[in-house]
Amino acid sequence: MILKKYCFLLFVFLCFHNIEAQKRESKSIDSVKTQKLDEVVISPFHINNRLQNTPASIGILSKKDLLQNNATDITTVINTIPGVFMQSSNFTTTRISIRGIGARTPYGTNKIRAFYGSIPLTSGNSETVIDDIDLENIGQIEVIKGPLSSIYGAGLGGAILISPQLSKANGQNASVSSVFGSFGLLKNSLNYSLNEKSSSLNISYHNLKTNGWRENSAYNREGITLAGELFRKKNNKLTYFSNYTYLKAFIPSSISKEVFENNPKLGAPTWVASKGFKEYKSTLTGLAYDFKINDHLNNSTSVFVNYKDSNEPRPFDVLRQYTFGTGGRTQFSGNFKIAKTENQFIAGIEYFTDNYNGNTFENLYKNNNGQGSLQGNQITETDQKRHFYNIFTQIRSLLSDEFEIQAGLNYNETHFELTNFLLNKTSTEKYSYDGIFSPQLSFLFKPNEERTLYFSASRGFSLPATEEMLTSTGNINPNIKPESGYNFEVGGKFYFFNKNLYTEFAIYRMEIKDLLVAKRIGDDQYEGVNAGKTFHEGIEILAKHNWLINQFFTLNSFIGASLGKYEFKDFVDSGNDYSGNKLTGVAANKVNAGIILNTSLGLYFSADFQFTDKIPLNDANSAYSDSYKIINFKTGYRFEILQNLNTNFAFGINNVTDEKYASLILPNALPVGTSSPRYYYPGLPVNYYGTVSLNYLF
Repeated sequence: MILKKYCFLLFVFLCFHNIEAQKRESKSIDSVKTQKLDEVVISPFHINNRLQNTPASIGILSKKDLLQNNATDITTVINTIPGVFMQSSNFTTTRISIRGIGARTPYGTNKIRAFYGSIPLTSGNSETVIDDIDLENIGQIEVIKGPLSSIYGAGLGGAILISPQLSKANGQNASVSSVFGSFGLLKNSLNYSLNEKSSSLNISYHNLKTNGWRENSAYNREGITLAGELFRKKNNKLTYFSNYTYLKAFIPSSISKEVFENNPKLGAPTWVASKGFKEYKSTLTGLAYDFKINDHLNNSTSVFVNYKDSNEPRPFDVLRQYTFGTGGRTQFSGNFKIAKTENQFIAGIEYFTDNYNGNTFENLYKNNNGQGSLQGNQITETDQKRHFYNIFTQIRSLLSDEFEIQAGLNYNETHFELTNFLLNKTSTEKYSYDGIFSPQLSFLFKPNEERTLYFSASRGFSLPATEEMLTSTGNINPNIKPESGYNFEVGGKFYFFNKNLYTEFAIYRMEIKDLLVAKRIGDDQYEGVNAGKTFHEGIEILAKHNWLINQFFTLNSFIGASLGKYEFKDFVDSGNDYSGNKLTGVAANKVNAGIILNTSLGLYFSADFQFTDKIPLNDANSAYSDSYKIINFKTGYRFEILQNLNTNFAFGINNVTDEKYASLILPNALPVGTSSPRYYYPGLPVNYYGTVSLNYLF
């Protein structure tokens, strides 16, 4: 209460001290700018760059959205998108599911493709990690829900497109910011940008630390990002971007229901005793060249390198992993006429190769005098090489002012090679999947510039991860098939009240066949089988409103809801028939809402709310996590100290009601001995943070 009192007094003092400056400089403050909601512009990789003209459900997070909370954890803002559910524990253990796709993955995110610019963030092992990229280095995030984009590989869950932050303001700009909060949270960021006629530069550094609130949960991440443009002319430009990340995160692991309810600060005993952690260095680097061939044809070509060196001491072993990926992508886009019909098209090819080396060693932590993990003799060594290519095309035909049709096709071929080194014996296996065609067809009806209705049908697929395609002996199982499914969707996007209100809805239905199940047969040992079908259907609703109350106050609000039905349609596993049961690991219903009150004086206040329904913890539906409600508050003050020097102070409270909830669950956790299954990763209790930033425009 004392802290809140002093913060309030500070805001009042600064408000009165700078009120005259605010009147003079109100145009430079991000407060009351316009009555209308801005038209949403999406990635240039799409066949058109207006969200209103896209016959698909795409969630958009702007720069302002990404920094709405404490600018350290992407989970809160990702979860504002209907149909998208991100679970997170201790920053480094996360899982993203879209419309229930990927919910049963034991650890991490798969069945979703992600890109940073034109660099794939999805490894050859089908794992996707987006947490390494600092929120302040992201210009925008787009989440394509369902296999609606043949251009991005037709993943079952969809695709996540992350746009690097590029300098937009002319001249030079420098900024520094700090975030501090509960449990030793501290984040420092530095940024410098330069934008000239023919080139631009953006370089930034960040360091994020926290002591964690559970045992063995300290976290440290630092990174540097470089992005910009060269040789920028009317018809061409070269874009470059690179991101380096170092991370060391201790892992408290999951706990049983009894521990979760009585003392959630505890970590799993073996992880605490071994001081288990994950440590890695990763680098992403890419170049993209865009040029205009003529008035009707353009090309965008990119190449990239992705490297990661990881060390993960765990109670049962020490895992060392090295991944080196390279690839390229070229895409032609343009327009042409057939009779009087205008047509736009995109066509291209993407190639990706991934070399992986994994080694396990004994963990001798029990003989290390309480000092934690100690690497012993080598147990296994595995090499994996996987390469694939996607050939894609999409066409948009404007049949009239009101009607248009879009069609797309993606063709994928994947080949991989697995080498096991065991007891001085080397065995190599090669395998490839049959080529996969994924078509997409959409119809769009647009009676005017503010109304859109669409229907879409598409097919997607998901390749097995390593643990899903192996037998218990570590060999390739040639009987494993990729998951595949058809998605049918009807939706609409509407502006009302002079574009002060934007609404959209989507109704979808998808059936997944050849469901991949990775059955756990030991510590970090799995065996994959195609076990049946799942059924996904639901409705998503989003509304955003902008209200100019008077010349001093503007109120922005949003509400998003997803109501789903995710269940096993035909699923028999180890003789158990789970057909008709609810899908494991995902909440069927989720609601998010929020308000932001801005003033012309620079003061602002925001509040957001999230409701998450109960989650089935196992395929038998014999255990559920409780539903929960999270409320967050934030208030701040933006003002100009001197000419061209702006600052922002903010204070926030997350989980105001101190709700006890599981921020991440481990699906189908197995009991160890006589102990209960460890399903639960507890979420943060009530926590506080403050931010301060300075920005100078040269």
